[in-house]
Amino acid sequence: MLKKVTTQLALLGALVCWLALVAAPKALALPTDTKAEASVIELTGARTSGALMMGKTSPENQVALNGENLVVSEQGIVVFGFDRDSRGTQQLTITQANGEVVTETIELEPRQYQIDRVEGVPQRTVTPDPKQVARARKEAAAVWQARQTFSQRHDFMTPVIEPAQGRISGVYGSQRIFNGEPRNPHFGLDVAAPTGTPVKVVWPGRVVFADDDLFYSGGTIIVEHGHGITTTYIHLSRVDVTPGEQLAQGDVIGAIGATGRATGPHLDWRVNWRNLRLDPALVLEHF
Repeated sequence: MLKKVTTQLALLGALVCWLALVAAPKALALPTDTKAEASVIELTGARTSGALMMGKTSPENQVALNGENLVVSEQGIVVFGFDRDSRGTQQLTITQANGEVVTETIELEPRQYQIDRVEGVPQRTVTPDPKQVARARKEAAAVWQARQTFSQRHDFMTPVIEPAQGRISGVYGSQRIFNGEPRNPHFGLDVAAPTGTPVKVVWPGRVVFADDDLFYSGGTIIVEHGHGITTTYIHLSRVDVTPGEQLAQGDVIGAIGATGRATGPHLDWRVNWRNLRLDPALVLEHF
């Protein structure tokens, strides 16, 4: 009996202590002054090779990536990217209007790319005819020139959409090695679908290049979206736009095909920042 009474008293004492804690004035809570200072730039995007990144800062700030000045828009928007082989630590420097300099370190996570080694391939199928090489170089120069367009458009701020529906048949960064000779890596996202499947522009923009018969890429369209960002659509069976044309997001610009050096109907969709080739899959994931 005594043991039972003792247990009841212990429980009653615990209840009283709990009620005292609940009823304690909130003013007894310890003050906190550990709130972190807000960053001078807010970044969006994957921190890895092949990634597009966007930042929001004060329009009065100056921003540089690894010592190279970037354009800051009147709205404080800045964009940049990292190519396939970018590695390690990248340094973003923000110089504020009062002269204070803030450095933000971006550590790029390593990536593994698919490498296919193929031996015994007839050399004539690996090395194009010299006349074809000359043609391809001339066309590549025209494509490069089209990508030099820079404008203050902000089309890339619109959430991105997929350019076409179909099976993903090729990914960014993959590479084939024929007879021990490395070929250029693949820089696009391949969407396999029947010839004639509509292709849509992923952001609003302006057409800066359109040709239905390039040696390597066949029907090709390049659209610029501002701040050096362009998207490219390759192997098209139909090109429905002309250079200078203004596009709304989702406009049909052509159709999937197998033109150029393609083994089957598919869209090869690419994203560039300036002359850096970026991973479209990361763009879809983060923007």
